[in-house]
Amino acid sequence: MHGIGNDYIYFDCFDNELQNPNEIAKILSDRHCSVGGDGVILVCKSKIADGKMRMFNADGSEGKMCGNGVRCVGKFLYDIKGIKKDVLTVETLSGIKTLTMQIENGVAVGASVDMGKAELIPDRIPALFEGDNVINAPLIVEGNTYRVTCVSMGNPHCVVFGGDPYALELEKIGRAFETHPAFPERVNTEFVEVIAENELKMRVWERGSGETFACGTGACAVAVAAVLNGYAQRGQEITVHLRGGDLKIIYTDETVIMTGSATLAFTGEVEI
Repeated sequence: MHGIGNDYIYFDCFDNELQNPNEIAKILSDRHCSVGGDGVILVCKSKIADGKMRMFNADGSEGKMCGNGVRCVGKFLYDIKGIKKDVLTVETLSGIKTLTMQIENGVAVGASVDMGKAELIPDRIPALFEGDNVINAPLIVEGNTYRVTCVSMGNPHCVVFGGDPYALELEKIGRAFETHPAFPERVNTEFVEVIAENELKMRVWERGSGETFACGTGACAVAVAAVLNGYAQRGQEITVHLRGGDLKIIYTDETVIMTGSATLAFTGEVEI
């Protein structure tokens, strides 16, 4: 399944535990030699929510949160597991997320997700900067100075505003940001162009996966950063254009709401 092109291989773990998901993520996410994807997501039973989500990047590392993935988990629970509820809850390593499902002809096609409050305190992102937040702060990367805004949406993000992000050598600069000493747990980096008020274009380099077509938590972080830097309005819908499509984000004092699609590509069996 995918959320605007951000695709993961989903395993039904309600009745069977998947052994060694870290290695399976590395094996199956190789687009040249197998099914391919940005990683794998396990959909499991939960004692505190309608389902539980575990997400593993293409390099085998486990992520705490995936915005596009959690919408697809909601679709999985609704369509495949038969939990026919307009509002679903999903347990993640970043806490329980509440999803308001979008249903068409009895099938889940998307969701609005309450992603929780954006974290701006550097130690909690984590990002090694002085002060109470990191908003338009200078960061030297490979000899060049960038102005960055850092946000955690359950995982760390570094947002850089500038010109057309598709003019960048992302393979080089994205990896340099990901492994920069300022980010002890590595970082997801979003390069953003402001199109108009409340309208942004972004390109993302995800830690552990490289460039992806979309990143839900990244789009949330970009919307938050745009408000903090005066490019968008708090409480209003912000459109974020990504390679795979658009996400709609609303940033308030209490939370961040993300709305987007959830699409089934195909189902099958794999021998490991």
